[in-house]
Amino acid sequence: MHDVRPDDFIIFTDVAKSFQIGTQQYTAIRDVTMSIKRGEIAMLLGPSGCGKSTLLNLAAGLIGPSAGQVVYDGALIAGLNAKVAYMTQQDHLLPWRTVAGNIAVPLEVAGLPRRAREARLDELLTLVGLTDFAKSYPNQISGGMRKRCALARLLAANRETLLLDEPFSALDAQLRLTLQAELLRICRKLNLTVMFVTHDIEEAAGLGDKCAVFQGRPGKIAKVFDNPLPKERDLMRLRFDPRHHAFTNELWATLTPDLQPPVSSPIALTA
Repeated sequence: MHDVRPDDFIIFTDVAKSFQIGTQQYTAIRDVTMSIKRGEIAMLLGPSGCGKSTLLNLAAGLIGPSAGQVVYDGALIAGLNAKVAYMTQQDHLLPWRTVAGNIAVPLEVAGLPRRAREARLDELLTLVGLTDFAKSYPNQISGGMRKRCALARLLAANRETLLLDEPFSALDAQLRLTLQAELLRICRKLNLTVMFVTHDIEEAAGLGDKCAVFQGRPGKIAKVFDNPLPKERDLMRLRFDPRHHAFTNELWATLTPDLQPPVSSPIALTA
């Protein structure tokens, strides 16, 4: 059994999830046990098809476990979890709405009065650096700005936990790093709890406070690592930190246990 601590916020205990596909039963995950503290960024790292996104869907209450239990803030998740916000790889921006209009959707759904809605919208635009593009349409801004807009819309829902399913995977390396740093800044500022699915080891090591490494199919957590780096970190300078290199090597070794490091041998010098 998993030892529950007082500061555990999201808890998966011996969780399995199976799906019926035609006449066949498919098991996505099995024996998954892990816990996440409030305000923690938990990375779910592993190859495609190992059940990482299934864990997000369980936390969101979109599906229920076939075995085990999922607890959120002291209560079993039963039905949709209204305390989380979900962001997938696609930004799903409405093309007929401006940047401001897209971000405002959750505020309108919540029935916020116009003046309060405009004030909150200004805050969010400033937070993600899109104030100068508030009146632009999605087809008039870059891919990175679209992601910022989608993130601001997610924050507008005012949820305490973000579920992020490879949100930056389609971006180039430099832009991805910029948005990772932006996400880290925002999450620290607002004390948000995050579950973040990725197959990128550098992303997992840079962003996460902890990292659960998945293996196999059905997926199972091989090991949960605590990040040795300080909570406040400069993602742009991680490549110069030996602790970061050691951590990524640990993640690689856990992901690929059968891959042995090359054996060094002396180089023969000939005259």
